Amino acid sequence: MSQDLTLPGSASTPAIQSDWQAGRLTMQGDSYPENSFDLFDQVITWVEAFLGQEARPLRLDLQLVYLNTSSVKAMMDIFDLLEEAHESGREVGVEWRYDPRNERIAELAEEFKEDCSYPFAICPLEVST
Repeated sequence: MSQDLTLPGSASTPAIQSDWQAGRLTMQGDSYPENSFDLFDQVITWVEAFLGQEARPLRLDLQLVYLNTSSVKAMMDIFDLLEEAHESGREVGVEWRYDPRNERIAELAEEFKEDCSYPFAICPLEVST
């Protein structure tokens, strides 16, 4: 099932791309979809398949701007999968880039990071003035 996900972003959903060969999952944009289960179920299925079939590292590159409550829950499920993989010796990591003018998303990323023992970088984006 080594197919890649490519979900174009919209006003209320993040753009999501996966690269099976590179072991990378990228999400960027706002996330307050009508039905976050439908959206994130595909992502969770992809992460489970990758972790189940590959021994290579998996990295999430996030540039999420806003998440509603159900999106936060879905991200927690994804981070829990990474935590389980990490605890069983897998190399996983997250890099969350954010606009430094958006303190709320930085705080949210910090809250996620507190529950993770794997590398979880929270990096401000360069903002051109």
